[in-house]
Amino acid sequence: MLDRKTLSKSYFSREHVARHQLDSYNYFLEYNLQKVVDEQRVIETDIAQRGKDNDPVWVELGNIRVEKPVVREADGSQSSLFPSEARLRNLTYAAPILLDMVLVQGDARSDPVTTTIGQLPVMVGSKACNLHGMSDEERIEHGEDSHDPGGYFIVNGSERVLMTLEDLASNKIMTEFTERYNEKIFVAKVFSQYRGYRALVIVERNKRNLLEVSFPSVAGHLKFVDLMRSLGLTGDHDIVNAVSTDEDILTFMLQNLEEGECDTVEEGIMYVGKKLAPNQTRDYQRKRAEFVLDNYLLPHLNELMPDGIKEEDPGYAAHVQSVRLAKAHFLGRMAEACFDLVLDKRKIDDKDHYSNKRLKLAGDLMEDLFRISLNRLTRDVKYQLERASMRHRDLSISTAVRADVLTERLLHPLATGNWVGGRTGVSQLLDRVDHMAVISHLRRVISPLSRSQPHFEARDLHPTQWGRICPSETPEGPNCGLVKNFAQMVEISKGVKDEQVVMRVLYNLGVEELKQEFL
Repeated sequence: MLDRKTLSKSYFSREHVARHQLDSYNYFLEYNLQKVVDEQRVIETDIAQRGKDNDPVWVELGNIRVEKPVVREADGSQSSLFPSEARLRNLTYAAPILLDMVLVQGDARSDPVTTTIGQLPVMVGSKACNLHGMSDEERIEHGEDSHDPGGYFIVNGSERVLMTLEDLASNKIMTEFTERYNEKIFVAKVFSQYRGYRALVIVERNKRNLLEVSFPSVAGHLKFVDLMRSLGLTGDHDIVNAVSTDEDILTFMLQNLEEGECDTVEEGIMYVGKKLAPNQTRDYQRKRAEFVLDNYLLPHLNELMPDGIKEEDPGYAAHVQSVRLAKAHFLGRMAEACFDLVLDKRKIDDKDHYSNKRLKLAGDLMEDLFRISLNRLTRDVKYQLERASMRHRDLSISTAVRADVLTERLLHPLATGNWVGGRTGVSQLLDRVDHMAVISHLRRVISPLSRSQPHFEARDLHPTQWGRICPSETPEGPNCGLVKNFAQMVEISKGVKDEQVVMRVLYNLGVEELKQEFL
């Protein structure tokens, strides 16, 4: 049994206080930076080389790495930058980001060019920080408090900490009741998240026991059975099996099948197309329906597509069809949850239960920010190359990349707290009243719910917060229960680097893979 002295000593040690922030940021540096670059992979341009069969021009992105923070003086000299100097001279503690880029002009590939694409704000104490690995004596020599926990950024000389954001778990089916015209509606919904894009997909049962689906870019509702047909499940038997084999649910499904308008995949796709683009040509309606089904319906399942596969590649159509099949079966699971709720076989999900929550730490927030910033940079590089081509200049990556485009996009949210996605107050000025205030601020958790609404249940202490959230460290007034703090000994679990490992374990345990014979 640990005594209190040992417990408090380990808690107040520098390593523990901001460990979750530092671990998350280090993970972002090691894996997520490269992951975001791999998602982008290519910068396509509208340049066609004259006289060379109109060969296209594009830029391939390679490895990315972050150096240590440096300061560039007025005379052009560079030297290592330490946090104490950044505070005193009102500088931003940031490090250069280097990216390998290859310019491809038709069949000709230029040599890889390593370019500085901007400056990344560096968290004090992280692996990219100049203080990393130093002893207490060395830290003191560089003007740093040996007990300072780190875990914050320095922007224009001011210390700013990223708040841990608490939100509902994405890609998880949640059930609830809602009311429409005094009718009780049974709802199963999922926040489907993929590469920073978040789509709310809802399956609901109306008063006639009919299932309807709604998701982004579709006005109104789609009939469940017709949507399932558009995804490749043509047989009535396949559709019913995708939902459930329960006899009570079969009765409900027969009613849905009778109301269905389509019998084939083609009819199903055209049904969706007519909803999306009424009064347009059949060809346009089909293309629009396929685009929306592949991109806006349950986008998180698009991870099943192999990386870098293109429309002209062999096997592309088979991969698209297998992803649509997975989407159909996921919708089937949502429909089953909806009917289970009707039949009292399951209760509505408790949104305040901590298993239904996920925390966004500094690394996750920086990943979202870097994705948007890199997108802005790639658009700028495309524009610069096209402008150089119009003026008949030689195309060069080093002149096309303007480093301040990415740097500005990264620093502005950190300096103001206005994050991507419309969130405010994400980055806050570190409270330096005393050491306890610093510890409290680094371990703060904020909820996205509105401060002006009552939200009684969200503000209450939930039994599942035991050992995770401190029961007493919360402000009074409008923020009560919405601004929380981590408990002393909390440990935050991280996701796995390779999801294929988990899938292999599941298949070894007897989980059956969806096969093409369902089609």
